[in-house]
Amino acid sequence: MEYFIQQLINGVTLGSIYGLIAIGYTMVYGIIGMINFAHGDIFMVGAFIALITLLAITAMGITFLPVVLLIVLIVSMLMTSVWGWSVERIAYRPLRGSFRLAPLITAIGMSIVLQNFVQVVQGARVKPLPPQITGGITIMEKDGFLVQLSYMQILIIVTTFLLMAGFTLLINKTSLGRAQRACEQDQKMASLLGVNVDRTISLTFVMGAALASVAGVMFLLYYGVIDFYIGFLAGVKAFTAAVLGGIGSLPGAMLGGLLIGLIETFWSGYFSVEYKDVAAFSILAIVLIFMPSGLLGKPEVEKV
Repeated sequence: MEYFIQQLINGVTLGSIYGLIAIGYTMVYGIIGMINFAHGDIFMVGAFIALITLLAITAMGITFLPVVLLIVLIVSMLMTSVWGWSVERIAYRPLRGSFRLAPLITAIGMSIVLQNFVQVVQGARVKPLPPQITGGITIMEKDGFLVQLSYMQILIIVTTFLLMAGFTLLINKTSLGRAQRACEQDQKMASLLGVNVDRTISLTFVMGAALASVAGVMFLLYYGVIDFYIGFLAGVKAFTAAVLGGIGSLPGAMLGGLLIGLIETFWSGYFSVEYKDVAAFSILAIVLIFMPSGLLGKPEVEKV
């Protein structure tokens, strides 16, 4: 039982990171119907910006950890948002009216560009970071086995659910959220009613990139090692989470992220770590066979 609880904590932590990235996928798809396959690499860029900022602040002599982490988070969100806006403005907006396959090919191309850019600029070797947040809470102990909830895990879980609640309120209660929902239903009609469609889509990319940067900061602090390839792996898992939960649904993206994290963690803990990805994608296939729109997704109704 103790081992199960520890794996549950680890799975929720990993799933929270996947969920943050998956929200960016589902927000973009919900408005323009396009899968932004470069989103995982935006997450990777955010992690590298966080690492560089952290090292720069430490070199300046600022050592008070809450201030350091706050500055790192703000700088990472701002700079990653600029990356997200630039990708949308340069690579996706000119192809918005093209055939549906063109933005998909462009998204894969942008993913490769970002990967190779970071590899050239930062090198291919992994970048380690000493633990910044240590310690935790011992929940229970039996026969020498400790069930611990680290402070880093608490930070990740609390941050994820606060951001999830904040973005849900933003989409449901603000004018930007109404504009996003209007663009999701009918971009042409929304434009005729005064909604700036281009600005709304750009802001959606910016919001998704900011969430991905938060996930990148959390990933860096939790695992303490990053490289140029983490964006591809995390992006595939987050896309899987978005599809599993129901592409286009924010709660579905978070639910899918948690499920993917739990499946990976429990499979690695009880069976074989080599087949954790096989287990996750097998569950995805089974769910989509019986629920093609995902767990919380709504089936598309085409009007004729």
